[in-house]
Amino acid sequence: MTRSIVIPMLVAIFLLAACGSPAAPLTTVEVVGKQVSVTGGNFTDVSVAELQNLLVNKDFPFVNVHIPFEGNISGTDLSIPYDQIAQNLDKLPDKAAKIVLYCRSGRMSSIAAETLVELGYTNIWSLSGGMAAWEQAGLKIER
Repeated sequence: MTRSIVIPMLVAIFLLAACGSPAAPLTTVEVVGKQVSVTGGNFTDVSVAELQNLLVNKDFPFVNVHIPFEGNISGTDLSIPYDQIAQNLDKLPDKAAKIVLYCRSGRMSSIAAETLVELGYTNIWSLSGGMAAWEQAGLKIER
């Protein structure tokens, strides 16, 4: 074989071998979030990646507060309109329990989070960017 054929063949063999090798393990994203100060305390804004990590070992009610309904992220437990969150406290756990909220863009969940903090809830989380950020990350919304 001539050298001009052997080199491309070797390159092709190495590329095929690389394609068959196992992928590097996914790293977990540490859930840090961003503290948002509001009257009465603060809540935590989390990214899509951080929320995905939280959902792996879900230990909280996951609440869609968007109106009108535009779909759910998988694992959603409740739908409570953001402007009626104070009238639906009976659907939520005690004030120290972790509660994660989301909406379409993050605005309504921030308003609901602020309302809950003002009412004495101390472990409130909100998805930054909401379902729009979730979809931009290539993840599905249940319609």
